[in-house]
Amino acid sequence: MKKVLLFTFALALLVSCGQSYEEKLRLSRAERARIAREDALAFKVGVLPTLDCLPVYLAQERQLFDTLGVSVHIKFRNAQLDLDTALAGSSIECAVTDRKRMENMEKHGTELEVLGATNAYWQLISNRTARLKEPRQLGDKMVAMTRYSATDYLTDQILKGVKTSAPVFKIQVNDVNVRLRMLETNSMDAMWLTEPQATSARLQKHQVMADSRQMKEQLGVVAVRSRALVDARRRRQLALFVKAYNMACDSLNDKGLMNYTAIIRKYCTADDRTIKSLPKLQYPKLTVPNGTRQQRTL
Repeated sequence: MKKVLLFTFALALLVSCGQSYEEKLRLSRAERARIAREDALAFKVGVLPTLDCLPVYLAQERQLFDTLGVSVHIKFRNAQLDLDTALAGSSIECAVTDRKRMENMEKHGTELEVLGATNAYWQLISNRTARLKEPRQLGDKMVAMTRYSATDYLTDQILKGVKTSAPVFKIQVNDVNVRLRMLETNSMDAMWLTEPQATSARLQKHQVMADSRQMKEQLGVVAVRSRALVDARRRRQLALFVKAYNMACDSLNDKGLMNYTAIIRKYCTADDRTIKSLPKLQYPKLTVPNGTRQQRTL
């Protein structure tokens, strides 16, 4: 009798465990489905660990999107090419990028609209051990950049009409943090960096060879997929995203970067020394395109 009771108890325990496991699987699948559904419905924005994305980070941290009643999901990447893949594959609606990347994406069939310019600028910074000061000295040297991007274009611009002793090797290094580390470890002769990575490099006594601002080049933009302007729900989300972004710009322009050091540290992985040395930046606002592609003339 005792054996029968023990068997019955063990069987009941086994069935109970089996049901619990199946229930957990069902709940797990349901949870994944819910998250995927919410993400599909949200307005998704691709960003990099750079200061031109700071209005997006600030709007997220200060819950401006929630306040305005729009669900915005931030998609973090370390490389522009990863953002391009997401835009081309329709997994995000919007991204902080540059005009040259836009041109390349559109050549491959991704229709985009410009919401506005960003304050992004790029500096060509040479390794202090290389002792490079002028573009003509880049012969037989390696320059880190991203193909079909602002940095690729700027490299060509500074070399126009310049005679070098040998070809210049443009090396594709897409991850902005990896690019900086290659400078720190003397693995690269020169590279294009934006903020805050450029400030980190300058603090390490690396040499600034060129600056896109001196070249009168304004290349940073926030772009949105053209399809977002067709769907009424997406267009409403876009309008609220732009409103929150502009509110963040007002706050940044009024209070300055030093009031948001914790956000910069969190999203841009910058150390305190770099943050304290950042230049003053003004953040331009965005506008919602009217669908006529006139925003391209910014």
